[in-house]
Amino acid sequence: MKTQAPAAHADAAPAPAGLAKRQVHAVAGCYFVASFAALGLPPYLTAILPGLGDPHGRWAGLLYIVPTVFSALGAPLWGHLADRFGRKRLLLRAQLGLSVSFLLAGLANSLPAFALALVLQGFLGGTFAATNGYLAAALEGPGLSRALTLMQGAARAALVAAPILVGALSPFLSPHRQYVVMAVLPLAAAALLARLPEPRRAEASPGAPAATEAEHATEQPPTGLRALYLYEFAFVFATIISFPYLIALVEQRIPGLNGTVAGALFALPHLVYLLTAARVHTAVLNRPRAALALGFTLVAVGLAAHGPAHSTLAFVLARLVLGAGMTLGLVSLSVLAADAARGRAPGRMFGTLELISKGGAVAAGALAALVNSAFGADATVLVGTAAALATAALSLLSRTRWSH
Repeated sequence: MKTQAPAAHADAAPAPAGLAKRQVHAVAGCYFVASFAALGLPPYLTAILPGLGDPHGRWAGLLYIVPTVFSALGAPLWGHLADRFGRKRLLLRAQLGLSVSFLLAGLANSLPAFALALVLQGFLGGTFAATNGYLAAALEGPGLSRALTLMQGAARAALVAAPILVGALSPFLSPHRQYVVMAVLPLAAAALLARLPEPRRAEASPGAPAATEAEHATEQPPTGLRALYLYEFAFVFATIISFPYLIALVEQRIPGLNGTVAGALFALPHLVYLLTAARVHTAVLNRPRAALALGFTLVAVGLAAHGPAHSTLAFVLARLVLGAGMTLGLVSLSVLAADAARGRAPGRMFGTLELISKGGAVAAGALAALVNSAFGADATVLVGTAAALATAALSLLSRTRWSH
């Protein structure tokens, strides 16, 4: 009893619920583990599907987005249940849901069974909303935005590392059966998360509810949350639309380029985030709206630079600029999301935010397929450029709506 009270009092300012830094890092590690299989195995769908009765992998494009679609559909529900029944409980549910769905995917011996496992992966997973809702119930302000930035870093690290490891294991174990091995990862994450505390709302202390509501009334007008959702959708759409056909574009512009180099070019913006996000967070903490507009602008410039790129150096420069814009945008959105979560039910808010984010990803993937089919791979980056420029202009014009 004596050991808990001083700790809670000491952490009251940065983390009202007493969540220590090492606990935040543990949550980030679990998020990385959960993201590993979800991000590492889908690029190998064209190698998995022939063994399930689809010799030419024609269903790969659709199956690629199935988990995303059902994750988006389930996120608001799971977020609402987290607010009602406990964030830790629903975070554990998400990890266990991933473990079950990965196991079913790895054991599936037909295309319908595999597709059903991917549906369950999306619907039963939802670790993004569950993790962020857990953190938002324990942290607020800069502490929360720093934690959200760290979670984005965990996802970026998984996006870079997971496909490499899956490819390295492929000569020994097929990507399909690797799902069975990957099922152990979220199970281990659940075991670790079970040792963490159930976060308490910051409003639990006497006098906190009134202060939080007053602060919300002055700092977060009703349009603030709608604007956050709009910018989240636009940012995900603008950055992801170039992903599916980037390797094809690079190989088209630089024939004979080594596959490892092409993969490194794909990963470069995510590496920029990993190397700079913490410092960028400190720089944009007090000016996230201006930083978001700059982020959209740099994303537009970086994507536009893919058009005239016909050398490895030109692609490196374009990807670096895109990485700078991606980092500014993602960190700024984390700061704005932390601000918007103040005084709101975090599970529901982050569940809706995941719905919006996944919706942007699905829209980007669908439009990328149509644009690539009609005009070629280079047209996808032009669409991303136009979307980023339009949103940058909108964010500058509507900054007064964000103001207090």
